[in-house]
Amino acid sequence: MTANVTTDDIVDDVHAIDPSRTVAVVGTGTMGQGIAQVALVAGHPVRLYDSAPGRAEEAVAALAARLDRLVEKGRMDRTERDAAAARLHAAADLTELADAALVVEAIVEHLPVKQQLFAELEKIVSDDTLLATNTSSLSVTAIAGGLRLPGRFVGLHFFNPAPLLPLVEVVSGFATDAPAATRAYETAKRWGKTPVRCADTPGFIVNRIARPFYAEALRVYEEGAADPATIDAALRECGGFRMGPFELTDLIGQDVNEAVTRSVWDSFHQDPKFTPSLAQRRLVESARLGRKSGHGWFPYGEGAAAPAPHTAPHTAPHTAPPASVVVQGELYQAAPLARLFEESGVPVTYEEDAVPGYPGWIELPSGTRLFLADGTAADDAEMPVIHFDLALDFATCERIVLAPAATVDERSLREAIGLFQAAGKKVSVIRDIPGMIVARTVAMLADFAFDAASRAVADADDIDTAMRLGVNYPRGPLAWGEELGAGWVLETLSNLHEEYPTGRYAPSQALRRRVAAEQAAAGEEASA
Repeated sequence: MTANVTTDDIVDDVHAIDPSRTVAVVGTGTMGQGIAQVALVAGHPVRLYDSAPGRAEEAVAALAARLDRLVEKGRMDRTERDAAAARLHAAADLTELADAALVVEAIVEHLPVKQQLFAELEKIVSDDTLLATNTSSLSVTAIAGGLRLPGRFVGLHFFNPAPLLPLVEVVSGFATDAPAATRAYETAKRWGKTPVRCADTPGFIVNRIARPFYAEALRVYEEGAADPATIDAALRECGGFRMGPFELTDLIGQDVNEAVTRSVWDSFHQDPKFTPSLAQRRLVESARLGRKSGHGWFPYGEGAAAPAPHTAPHTAPHTAPPASVVVQGELYQAAPLARLFEESGVPVTYEEDAVPGYPGWIELPSGTRLFLADGTAADDAEMPVIHFDLALDFATCERIVLAPAATVDERSLREAIGLFQAAGKKVSVIRDIPGMIVARTVAMLADFAFDAASRAVADADDIDTAMRLGVNYPRGPLAWGEELGAGWVLETLSNLHEEYPTGRYAPSQALRRRVAAEQAAAGEEASA
């Protein structure tokens, strides 16, 4: 599976398709039109085909209107617009695509239909024509399985809207020839896109690694720890993600997102790490599909207002900060909080590590301890404990999420809220749940990425690039895992696995090996 994504055997004379050559797009929906626009603006003659009568002509008219809007916005001059429009044509029959150098398919996600299309195309186009599918959920290998020349077949997975989003996953099927993959890669690059190489595995890069972003939020909701608006706020304002998973799936479409989740789950033989959500299934069954239906997790339409996240009121003296706090040991990634407390006027006393090498805590005057979420439940501790969730950057994040154990008294909880409010943070309090929201999500994303890299789905740089550009993550999951430490990721997932012994949170072999190697290297360095 992995041999086709290496570059060692790629010939040096493989270049992007010349802009004088025709690019054909089969399928004239939103994605098909978007891909056609990208190729057209890059200078290619473009032919559009659709099996539904009249659809190709409608798409040509729609694309001409898009070009007009580019002129209005100053992104294209009138001469360029007219030249591009002159290169755009509707095809009434597949045979009109015979001279295309590249044919990209963007039709219904149904394997037999795609296979039939490419079987017909192979009889029409020349043997050196590059054939590509824009599938997001089907196997590139399977689509090409019946072709006479499967080596010239690749996946070119654009992200919607194709003219705006830079990422293109260039997917090598089991039989894809390396020069074909390179030609597709260089062509996407010439079109102004940021291509990444990946092997043909379920979900490719983005739809494989992104599953926990949705799944963990749904799990927190299903366990009754927090409502969708609060979960979204935690991941946006604490975790640094552009959108929360509930608002994002409403934008994507609940039916679309759930179908991709189910497809990846089935493709991995129902591995518990990819288990779909029953709550999302019920939403789809009730036809609450998100923005397109007027209601999903949140209401849409005229006058509709999404629920606000639960935020603790800032009402002194009820949530006044404590007179002082003690920082016991090393806070690691949460270390900026101590400085914020001092700057807010709360005296901070620093004590030595109680257990050297282990994360420390913030202690209130009552003796209640505040720990960074680590995959355990606060109620598991032998003393009153409040967990606070992971943040992308504790110095600048807008919100802090707290999860108190049942043994924490009301006064201590109010002091904890006041402490973070004095530091300039909004505060949400959720029910105690192992791993909270951001910590469990980021740990799972990092582990999925470590696992994908170890299996040569893609290299590390391409994985992080894909997740930043494809789904706007604030940091690549591998880089994030490196910053947090593979040991932190392993400990968090191991604790979650103990809390939920279903296999969902079992750390990957790649993560275990990485931590073992780091520990061995540290031991050698210490003994040197």
